[in-house]
Amino acid sequence: MCVIFDMDGVIFDSENACLKCWKITADKYNLDNIEEVFYKCIGTNNAQTDEIIESAYSEKLGNGISKKFREENSFLFHELYDNGNLPIKPGVVELLDYLKSREMPVGIASSTRKTTVIKELTDAGLIKYFDKIVGGDSVKISKPNPEIYLLACKEMDVQPSLAYAIEDSYNGIRAAYSAGMHPIMVPDIIAPNDEMKKLSEAIFDDLLEVKKYFMEKY
Repeated sequence: MCVIFDMDGVIFDSENACLKCWKITADKYNLDNIEEVFYKCIGTNNAQTDEIIESAYSEKLGNGISKKFREENSFLFHELYDNGNLPIKPGVVELLDYLKSREMPVGIASSTRKTTVIKELTDAGLIKYFDKIVGGDSVKISKPNPEIYLLACKEMDVQPSLAYAIEDSYNGIRAAYSAGMHPIMVPDIIAPNDEMKKLSEAIFDDLLEVKKYFMEKY
């Protein structure tokens, strides 16, 4: 058995942090419906995000706006949240400490680039908990395709049927389910719908509840 975490929105409160940056940049360019566009981008890689932003705003601001928009957001995000300033979600340390005490292998499968994942976990003092890290730049197709979870299970030398995936996004749950894992949803800024309730083995309000769940099972 092993546990594989998504990172953004699960370990870090990064979705809300990103949304704050998006709103600031959107105000600069007078862009409408930024929250709706942002929600579509949750759980995607950079290429998919570019497609969504271009579809929404290229007619108004011209082709290539996505690259400029993301670069400005990235600069603002790092300015605000680097060096350990990115908020950690409730229950992260408690759950990771419990898994470590039970000697359960722990990994990351994030759509974010591996170098960024490592830096953010290191800045937060959490890198010591993770045995394997797979970033979005390690796969050709991002979530909801199961490729990243299948790769993470392979690197952790575990069958997907023996692995839990902890996710906050629809695409993450879809990917974990398609990989044959045990998806656990801890919603962040998007509430679970009927599809998520069907695909998830369990849905919890926070990681402290996930810890309790594992304590009862293992």
